[in-house]
Amino acid sequence: MEKNNIRLTAPEISSLWTQYMFDSMSICFFNYALTHIEDKDILAIYKSALERSERHVQKIKEFFRDENFPIPQGFTEKDVNKNAPRLFQDPFYLYYLYIMTLQGLTGYALSVSTSVRADLRKYYISCNSETMMLFEKTIDAMLNKGLFTRPPVISPVDSHDFVKHQSFLTGWFGHRRPLTAMEIGDIAFNMNKMHLHVALKLAFSQVAESDKVRSFINRGIQISNNHIELFESIFREEKLNSPMSWQSFVTNSTSSPFSDKLMMYQVQLSTQMAVAFYGTALSVTSRRDLALHYVTLTGELAKYAEDGANLMISYGWLEEPPKASDRRTLAKGKESRF
Repeated sequence: MEKNNIRLTAPEISSLWTQYMFDSMSICFFNYALTHIEDKDILAIYKSALERSERHVQKIKEFFRDENFPIPQGFTEKDVNKNAPRLFQDPFYLYYLYIMTLQGLTGYALSVSTSVRADLRKYYISCNSETMMLFEKTIDAMLNKGLFTRPPVISPVDSHDFVKHQSFLTGWFGHRRPLTAMEIGDIAFNMNKMHLHVALKLAFSQVAESDKVRSFINRGIQISNNHIELFESIFREEKLNSPMSWQSFVTNSTSSPFSDKLMMYQVQLSTQMAVAFYGTALSVTSRRDLALHYVTLTGELAKYAEDGANLMISYGWLEEPPKASDRRTLAKGKESRF
């Protein structure tokens, strides 16, 4: 076993910093949710999720202290008003956690693969295991309560086969082949995420204090709805079922439980994750029309994320991640002495 006095690498610091930001935001969201959740099953899951995020934050602080890195500010009690009226109904809280755990599993898998130091690898494997258990509880609760829309099913074929014609790649002209199981899975997953985006942004648009933030979020609602409509049109052509919408589980409250800073971070995080998942879908898509759709949609989300970052910078909300030393500036400072 290697000693833990080996310095953390840049990817390891990055993973810890990113997780701290996410978990500090999650603590705010979970604490607010726990003041309103009435369903005992969902309440128990959220209590477990809150305890998990609090443990993570404390552990990450230890890693940063040992490395002499400043602890990020992240999000604190100042970013949440637990006494604000209910903004979401219980089913939405369950769906939110379902999507967040999926994103967490993806992030932890990446963190394990980019960690070299033994204690970091052990920590992220533990985080991944905890999140898998949380995911299990969440999806079981959704199934038991009839809140989970299963992805489309496909009929079995008599035997395996191989692609014989370039028409397999056709998308715009000629006969379009049916979607592959992998393409169906990616579209269903991305549509599910977009439904969360719409519901979250709808809620945030009702309670945002800044007119600029509200305008930005409303623009995001339109983008997400356009993406959903495109995905649904593809499924309609294939006679496949689409996931359900979650907008109806947002209340009519206009009192904000969260700071505009936290809501902007949540919107930015969701947008960045969507870009990542669109990229994954693009990498395994064979039909030309789907590939072009993903390229176009990704570009639109990237522009939206850039505009969001600029808005956060203008308000002083974008916390700067750890970065390498500016050697050029240091060298110029040395030259100025002579």
